Amino acid sequence: MEPETPTSDAPILVTGATGFAGGHLALRLRKDGHKVRALVRDGAKVDHLKAAGVELAPGDLLQAADVDKAVAGCAKVYHIAAVYRTASHPDSYYQDVNVGGTVNVLEAAQKHGVERTIHCSTIGVHGDVQEFPCTETSPFNPGDIYQETKLAGEMKAQEAFKAGLPGVVFRPAGMYGPGDLRFLKLFKSVNNGRFIMFGSGETFYHLVYADDLVDGILLCGTHPAALGGTFIIAGDRWISLNEWVGEIAATLGVPPPRLRLPFWALAAASTACETLCKPFGIEPPLHHRRASFFIKSRAFSTERARTVLGYAPRVTLKEGIRRTADWYVEQGLINRRGKAA
Repeated sequence: MEPETPTSDAPILVTGATGFAGGHLALRLRKDGHKVRALVRDGAKVDHLKAAGVELAPGDLLQAADVDKAVAGCAKVYHIAAVYRTASHPDSYYQDVNVGGTVNVLEAAQKHGVERTIHCSTIGVHGDVQEFPCTETSPFNPGDIYQETKLAGEMKAQEAFKAGLPGVVFRPAGMYGPGDLRFLKLFKSVNNGRFIMFGSGETFYHLVYADDLVDGILLCGTHPAALGGTFIIAGDRWISLNEWVGEIAATLGVPPPRLRLPFWALAAASTACETLCKPFGIEPPLHHRRASFFIKSRAFSTERARTVLGYAPRVTLKEGIRRTADWYVEQGLINRRGKAA
């Protein structure tokens, strides 16, 4: 994707810029020559943003005044910030961030006449998909508090856009690539020969590499035909968990995992962990929201993004896994046991 030529001296606001997707987006925008502002909380890791010349706007997404101040004077807003799957937070926190924080962004964008607001939802609003492949018009089927509140936040965005605020919704697939730590445990367990497949492993999963994701986000933020639309941004194909884990093993040069256990064993362990940890506000090593990784299918069509926006993912799964594994090794997060593929 060719970089967009900056047309305004006004900054572009990115919420969630200290996270994986938002961070990649903020750095790409800076690389393309844009002024970028990031709403950041106290104590957030921001050295990489500072080094890239990102303007920092201290504040909290939950505080309307902080959001209003950050949005003021911006040409566009990419709202990426969200609370993801944890078990130590109460359900009300998901509501506050994923819905209340979104409302704060939308209201500030409306007040300040932002030319386009790009809202990050999730393919998770479709939950355990029943249509293959799932499309933007497939039924909603959220299966946990994260997905429920992301859907509620998306609905707030859709309402604002229908009421006249220029905007776009995108639903990203599972994001991965250098800088991501959510899948580190998976890579490490495969590398160490400790990965256990719970269930058949034939559940579908759909990923999107970081660079392809940012390409899609920027198309949502720049393409004239994107306004008012909703777009799934995902990789070129979905895969089974068996294929994904097998490809990771091949990349790391280790034997593919062989150990399998029934899913009910993981479900029981997750229940026990949540019961013991949640009263103390401790993040349990296992919980149901993450355990669902093994049983909930995800397979999506990117036809609308391809046809309307010209979206074309460029990084194959094999190449994306290789780059991710190499980054983990370079950072000292994985001690490669096998010979690199």
